[in-house]
This record gives sequence, C-alpha cells and structure tokens, in this order.
Amino acid sequence: MFLFRLAAPIVTIALIAMIAMWVDRAALARAFSNVSVSNLVLGLVLVQLQIMFSALRWRFTAGRLGQKIQLRHAIGEYYVASLLNQSLPGGMAGDAIRAWRMRTTEQGGWKLPAKAVVFERLSGQAAFFILAACGLASWPLLLSTRELDSVPAILPVTLILAVIVVCVLIATIRTGIFARFEALIPELNRAFVEDRAWMVQTGLSLVVLASYVAIFLLASQAVGAPLPWAAALTAIPLTLLAMLIPSGFGGWGTREAAAMALWPLLGATSADGLAASLLYGAISLAGAAPGLLVLLLTGGARGRSDR
Repeated sequence: MFLFRLAAPIVTIALIAMIAMWVDRAALARAFSNVSVSNLVLGLVLVQLQIMFSALRWRFTAGRLGQKIQLRHAIGEYYVASLLNQSLPGGMAGDAIRAWRMRTTEQGGWKLPAKAVVFERLSGQAAFFILAACGLASWPLLLSTRELDSVPAILPVTLILAVIVVCVLIATIRTGIFARFEALIPELNRAFVEDRAWMVQTGLSLVVLASYVAIFLLASQAVGAPLPWAAALTAIPLTLLAMLIPSGFGGWGTREAAAMALWPLLGATSADGLAASLLYGAISLAGAAPGLLVLLLTGGARGRSDR
C-alpha cells in the first residue's frame, strides 16, 4: 500500500506535466477571455445551492442514524468540508475532518458521526455512478447521431472508467468494507429504506447531482464551448467521476485530464475541456470559501451534535 500512496502524487504530477505540454496556451487564453461576470455569479449561486442541499442530505442521514444536527450547523460544517476536500490531498480529507469535528465526548463518540458522513457520501456517489453508467451505455447511440466512429470514441471513456473502478476497489479492499457490510445492513436500512427514506435520499441526491452537472455546463459555455445536452449524461459525469481517483488535491489534474480527453468527443477541443474544467474548479473552490470563515469563527474547534 506504500507503493500505492507513493504512486498517487507521481501520477498527478505526470498528468499536470502532460497537460502543460499538450495544451494550446493561446487557445486557453482566448477561452478564459470569454468568461463574463454574470457567468461567475451564476456559478457561485449554484455552488451555494449545491452545498446547502448536500448539508440537508447529511443532516437527514445523520438524523436517521440518531444524530441530531441543527440546520445552520450542518450547512457551516459542509462549507468547511467542501473547502478542505478541494484543497487537501486525496479529495476526502474534508469529509474525515467533518466527522472528526462532529464527534462527541462519549466513548466511541466518533463512530456515529463517521457513519453519517460515509452514508451521506455513499448516497451522492451512488447517484454519480448510476448516471455515468447510463450515459456510458447510451453514448454509442448519441455519438452515432454526430457521425462519429463509436469504437475509438468510447475507448478513452472506458479506460477512464476502468481506472476509477480499480481505484475504488483498491480503496474498498483496504478499508475492509466487504467484511463489515453485513453488520452495517440495519443502519443502511434505516438511512436509506425505512419510512420511505429512499425518496428523500433520491430527491436530495438528484438535486445535488444536477447542480454539479449544471456548473460544468455553465463553465463550458462561459469559456466559449457550449456543450450539447448529451454531455449532461456522458462527458460531464465521467469527468466528475475522475475526481474520485485518490491522487493529488481534490481531483485537480485527473479532472482536467478527463475533460481534455472527453470534450473532443462532443465537438469541442482539448483546450476547451481544460478551460472548462479549470473554471469549474475555480468556481467550486470560491463558492466553498465561506468554509474558511466558519473555521475562523470556531477557532478550528470541533462541532457538536445537537442532542
């Protein structure tokens, strides 16, 4: 596992180096010159909605497990987690800190908050995987309408998805989640099934997922490369899933590499994909900036469950 940890930053550095060599800097500069203030404002508004609905999903999940969290507290902590996820190695550090900040003084007081965070993230990632799988399955048909050769077009997409799946499997094996899954079934049932909890989870996850996709569509349009509606089912979900590869900081690098590979399949250029991905990352990071204010106001102290 040491080699896996060592390989992650090396892969990220290699990706950034390749991007720097391949990108058309003049085209990238032209793309950013198209971005307007209204684009940025709308993007930031979408990020606020994304974080708030994500916080609602977390609060609901925690409540189903027996942890009560005030709404304003949940939103504040989610801002912190979103900011740290995008600025610390691995892309999940903010979620780990969110669970730690919500621990109680009781013995094993970290276990319930940790489960609530993991289950909430599971709800969101499941939505991403389902959308990406549906998009990947339908992509050959969508590409044929654009008179593209589906075999070479799907090849890089399949490769990206395969890398994501392998990384997720490695992480799953490392955590031993398969061995623990049986013990978690009753809690998973409470969080996702009982009393029609699945309806709330599905509704909130769809709203959050739609916000991610909308921000990427907006970013691509802002840099002068508007995408067809099919991108919401195909290229964008796969690009977002590339952020789950545990390398670098918050998906930076892997997301840009995926966008550069996928945007040309929809009639744009690699430079357009890079510009859209960079703008997406900048908007998401700026939108989560209030998390820094929350950290300053709390002095970096942990949050508390509202029991």
